[in-house]
Order: sequence, then C-alpha cells, then structure tokens
Amino acid sequence: MGSAAHTREEPARAPAEVVEVVERAAGLGGELVLRRAGGDYEIISNGVFLMDTRNGESERLLVRAALDAAAPGPGGAARVLIGGLGVGFSLVEALTGGVEHVTVVEREPAVIAWHATALRPWSRGALEDPRVTVERADLLEYVNSPGTGRFDAVCLDIDNGPDWTVTPGNARLYAATGLDALAALLAPRGALAVWSAGAAPAFEALLRDRFGSVEARPVPVPRGEPDVVYLARGPRAALG
Repeated sequence: MGSAAHTREEPARAPAEVVEVVERAAGLGGELVLRRAGGDYEIISNGVFLMDTRNGESERLLVRAALDAAAPGPGGAARVLIGGLGVGFSLVEALTGGVEHVTVVEREPAVIAWHATALRPWSRGALEDPRVTVERADLLEYVNSPGTGRFDAVCLDIDNGPDWTVTPGNARLYAATGLDALAALLAPRGALAVWSAGAAPAFEALLRDRFGSVEARPVPVPRGEPDVVYLARGPRAALG
C-alpha cells in the first residue's frame, strides 16, 4: 500500500558522511538495524527507514497536540498512552507536560534495549522515570486487552502512517475496528493523535465517523510532502 514517497524520508547526507551499522536484531516484525551517521542514530526496519535522532519536531507535536486538546479529570494531570517508543522524542515530550503517568507500548525488545545504550541521550533516561511504564507488547493486542484502562491522551507513532504500515497486520489498527478500540480507551474528554508521513484521506474519514472533532495538522519537512498529525477529540460514544 502506498509508495516510498509516503514514508519518512532518509536524511540528506554530506558526501563524506559515514554510515555505520551499530547493531542488527531479529525483531518480531523482521530485521531491525540501528545505524550511526555522524552524531546521530537511525532505525531501519526490513530495509525501510523509520526514524532518526536528528529532529523530532513532528513526534513532539503529536504528543503536545494531544495533551493540549485533552481535558484530564479530577487532579488535572493526564494519563497518556504512547504507541511506539522510537528514539524517545514522544516520551520525553509527554514527561515535560506534568502528566500523571505515561504507558509506552513497544513490541520490539531491541528498541527498548537501545534506550539503555545508544539512544539514552535522546530519551534522557525516561524509561527509569517512576511515571513511566513500558509494555513490551503489540499495540493492537494491547488496545483490545480487557482491563487496559482509560487515557486522557492516546498517541500513535508505530508506522509511517495509516497508508504505509511497518508490518501488514498493523493496518487493522487504522481500520474501523481498530479505531473503535482506540476510542474506547479514551476518557470522555480525551484526545487521539496519530502520526502520518503524508495525508491519509480515507483514514481521516474514518476518524470523522467516530469523533466529534478531527483536525489534520501538517508539519513541514525538509524534503517532500509535509508530515501530518491527525488529532481527534470527543469519541461519539462519549458524546451520546
């Protein structure tokens, strides 16, 4: 589904920049590679560039938009669910917002382990924060598990977007049944934010069927079409 133009773009490189493979790991979704390029790191999944440590603007916006839109219950401190640990930008942003607790769902053990070594400077030791719980699980299975609880903000960044998933099974998360499960996780005044490497009109239409308010916020990138953060509020079940 989609084309390479809809994935996160690999960064432009200086002619003399050396790219070094730091580690290869057999992940649950295929081969994962951690690469070092200059002073930054990159994560590759099955040959597809996923993310790097260079910027993080759209990942931060993903969380900030959800937290700004959410209306936490008594006490005022939000409970946040982040799908995908990545290089840690989203988690660090959540912890700067005075949250009560952040649950991060990450299925790949290697990604979690890299935050104790190469990626630690970017996640700033956040995995050791007492407000953080890391669940090593598939997000689709996690959101459908009984007793998961409710969250004021749910932030998804586990793929290159609804139209370009890291593994085919992830597509169910952006379909009707997956969105219904995500909406059920939200507190009545909670917010869902989903990162995408480009516009996804069919996905936006599904959001509008299930939420009272939906915004598509473009985030300019150095090359290609903007990233998009989809922000949805007011689950219709809560509105009814």
